[in-house]
Amino acid sequence: MIKAKTPCYIIDEGKLIHNLEILRGVQERTGCKILLAQKAFSCYHLYPTIGEYISGTACSGLFEAKLGFEEMGKENHVFCAGYRESEIDEIISYCDDIIFNSFSQLDKYRERVLKAGKKIGLRINPEFSTQEGHEIYDPCSPKSRLGIINKNFDRNDLYGVTGLHFHTLCEQDSDDLEKTLSVVEEKFGDVLEKMEWINFGGGHHITRDGYNIPRLERCIKHMQEKYGLEVYLEPGEAVALNAGYLVTEVLDITENDMPIAILDSSAACHMPDVLEMPYRPPLKNSGIPFEKKYTYRLGSQTCLAGDVIGEYSFDEPLKIGDRLVFEDMAIYSMVKNNTFNGMALPSIILLKTDGTTETLNKFGYEDFKERL
Repeated sequence: MIKAKTPCYIIDEGKLIHNLEILRGVQERTGCKILLAQKAFSCYHLYPTIGEYISGTACSGLFEAKLGFEEMGKENHVFCAGYRESEIDEIISYCDDIIFNSFSQLDKYRERVLKAGKKIGLRINPEFSTQEGHEIYDPCSPKSRLGIINKNFDRNDLYGVTGLHFHTLCEQDSDDLEKTLSVVEEKFGDVLEKMEWINFGGGHHITRDGYNIPRLERCIKHMQEKYGLEVYLEPGEAVALNAGYLVTEVLDITENDMPIAILDSSAACHMPDVLEMPYRPPLKNSGIPFEKKYTYRLGSQTCLAGDVIGEYSFDEPLKIGDRLVFEDMAIYSMVKNNTFNGMALPSIILLKTDGTTETLNKFGYEDFKERL
């Protein structure tokens, strides 16, 4: 195990490249373009490597737009639910495709985008949910603010619009994409006939074991052949899936109806999806509760009563000073970090393919103080 001060994130370069090779294969076989959704993974130290395999970046606002432009320098697409007047010109300067969430925003900024020679897209909402129990990540949930529904889509106000964007999936297989595309065609097929490109958004778990890549490729080729569209995908998780770890140390062990291990990492600060989803992060060499001989509740040193990562079982009793390794911690972790309760931000370490390590970033008191 890497000997570094905990908590720390470790990015596994070999596993990252493994994912990228899969994604590049999809691009090469279909001619689609895959973009890194920076909202999931924006460790820009790895952008030169990522850029060798895929077509560019996707962003959600000014800072991500600037980061993708500066650090990868390839195609850069942006979608935002509402652009600020004070930021839109700078965003346009960094991005190739500007995607709007409403006709009012399109009408407000259309001429600026066209004058800059950039492409315009509209985000649609097919009102077809394929998720269960994840409303926080479901753009097709009732009263969603994301995307234009069919009854509000003004087919007479498409001057300058060359593409449509939808994003409805979250950690899903290509069968859900196939079903969604059928609904998109049913509701917006007449619009697709006038477009040049379509963006399938993210949520495609392409690099997960068992994901049906041939069906994904059939979906891509169908849109290319039927409508003559250039197809984009913008997965974030698929790029860095299973390519990172969070290493934490056991600070104390207490008892309250069951053994409780206090860790120097935090669900609220370092893996917030645990509380938002909820989500159970995989933990190396552990089992579900009572699967193995010794079961513990794992919690943080913060004062938030609900700052609990979950219950796990182990072959041997935990001891103070033991190190635990949470897996699949590259995505939606570093990008969501916070310093609640004065918790330190974990350092970021790269585990290279040759087995050596490089500290990409480390944080301290000033990083906490300066944010406030």
